[in-house]
Amino acid sequence: MTVRPIRLYGDPVLRTTSDPVTVFDEAVRRLVQDLEDTVREPGRAGVAAPQIGVNLRAFSFNVDGRVGHLINPVLSDPEGAQDDPEACLSLPDLGFPTQRAMAVTATGVDQHGEPVTIRGTGLLARALQHETDHLDGTLYIDTLRGDTRRQALRELRRIPR
Repeated sequence: MTVRPIRLYGDPVLRTTSDPVTVFDEAVRRLVQDLEDTVREPGRAGVAAPQIGVNLRAFSFNVDGRVGHLINPVLSDPEGAQDDPEACLSLPDLGFPTQRAMAVTATGVDQHGEPVTIRGTGLLARALQHETDHLDGTLYIDTLRGDTRRQALRELRRIPR
């Protein structure tokens, strides 16, 4: 079991668009295992590869006792809206209401390159969107608007880099 350290705000890997996975070999299977081991830590709903320093389009999730992963995800079919608190392991001790779709479909592949489709609602939908954003170099604070965004930016200035 390998729980990898989480990269924190200010690390350039968090702002880099991740490369697609094109080879499904032992290295990818080790990455997926590390992602799943890391997301199993208490209080974690998702971990994206960039958060453990790997610039590949892969993430793990842990929602309602269901642990899984997705490689090269594409989101589609958003429905509804939720505006609930959201946080990020890479931005510890911060959390802000964040607008997300209430339901979303994520398609991609598993560690063997086999097609996977996940339809998520509620917290799973939030996790799928949050982790896919990480793969595009986007943090949840980038999606905030208005007073919430201003508050988040004030808080960010207090974080040592």
